[in-house]
Amino acid sequence: MQTKMKIVYWSNLSKEEKIQLLTRPAMLNNTQIRQQVNTIIKTIRKKGDDALFDYTERFDNYTINKNIKKTKEDIIQATQRLDCNIKTAIKSAYQQVLKFHQAQQTPTIRVETLPGVICEMHTHAIASVGLYIPGGSAPLPSTVIMTATPAQIAGCLRIVLCSPPPIADEILYAASLCGVNEIYSVGGAQAIAALAYGTTSIASVDKIFGPGNAYVTEAKRQVSSDLKGAAIDMPAGPSEVLIIADKDADATFIAADLLSQAEHGHDSQVILVTPSKALAQQTLIEIKQQLHVLTRRDIAQQALANSVCIISDDIAQAIRISNRYAPEHLIVQCENARDLLPQLKNAGSIFLGQWTPEAVGDYASGTNHVLPTYGAARTYSSLGLADFMRRFSVQEVSCQGLRHLAPTVTCLADAEGLDAHKYAVTIRLDKLIAQEVNHESD
Repeated sequence: MQTKMKIVYWSNLSKEEKIQLLTRPAMLNNTQIRQQVNTIIKTIRKKGDDALFDYTERFDNYTINKNIKKTKEDIIQATQRLDCNIKTAIKSAYQQVLKFHQAQQTPTIRVETLPGVICEMHTHAIASVGLYIPGGSAPLPSTVIMTATPAQIAGCLRIVLCSPPPIADEILYAASLCGVNEIYSVGGAQAIAALAYGTTSIASVDKIFGPGNAYVTEAKRQVSSDLKGAAIDMPAGPSEVLIIADKDADATFIAADLLSQAEHGHDSQVILVTPSKALAQQTLIEIKQQLHVLTRRDIAQQALANSVCIISDDIAQAIRISNRYAPEHLIVQCENARDLLPQLKNAGSIFLGQWTPEAVGDYASGTNHVLPTYGAARTYSSLGLADFMRRFSVQEVSCQGLRHLAPTVTCLADAEGLDAHKYAVTIRLDKLIAQEVNHESD
């Protein structure tokens, strides 16, 4: 069984070769995907439910009976069908994620910047949110927990979940545990379009969350760039991991971590960066051996064809490569891994040390596994409670405070040529002066 994962020496590559090497596989066909998604979105906006049903039958090979919404009875039956062990595991994961995200709650900030000048920062939950949960070959109840739990903590009034049919019992159970209000059997770019613009069955939402394949990611990008569409959490597409490892790292651990991401999908990408050629070679041997026992080995092999072992000059160069790639997941299997943390600038989530597999973050450590991909970790953050809330500022100024601010405001208004801004202050000062004169004359 061939892994097709190659070994390259970073310092031997040209500038163009380095760029190509770190290009995500899903981005290579971006023009075709963009056009297809655009057509799907336009059709959903024009035909609504009819288009949803048609796309579901065409793409998911699933015929629905004109009712894509799951009922309470559907959820009860799904819960009854589940084994106690999986329900216990889902509850346990939920508790860890709940604990970590509850800790992210912030109080109202109130600061008196000058005597009589009060500035505040408040937060309110986003009213309606849509959660996209991948299904198909690997239904992800863990993604329900990661997206619905912070929405629940934030207090979002309407939490809508979409997932390709048939929706797994585990997804339905996790959704009920996390307080999801509405669940619909629809997936792909068509689900994103329905959440953004609404159909007869699905009312539109304010913001869309959750990972997906290249088509889902592109759909999220398109609806978020339309004023009539919806906001999104981040570019979260096919899964990816980069591992930085020194010569003493455990090749069996590395191989297992690489495969745990490769099995997500054929368009996933996994990268090992190490100064040790011997470790890279041993890792490839381990990958070949571990592939034999994987039920999703065919998918993993396709992902490995898009993946690479990079031989760096040293760990410092490995870190620079990682920062340039900006991986969704970054695993550091080096001695004293935590000491390297200040140098690791761009990653969605970081896993330190040999006893911290990426899988714990996927399921139950408590951190969120919805993370920026496609290099978006340079500017986007891992999903958190703040993403389900909006901040707004409040200011309250007394007459004393206005006197303190007036010289600064009027001077800057003059400099910018905004006379009305200046007048809005001076007219109040004039009234204060008039009131003081009248008070003295009394």
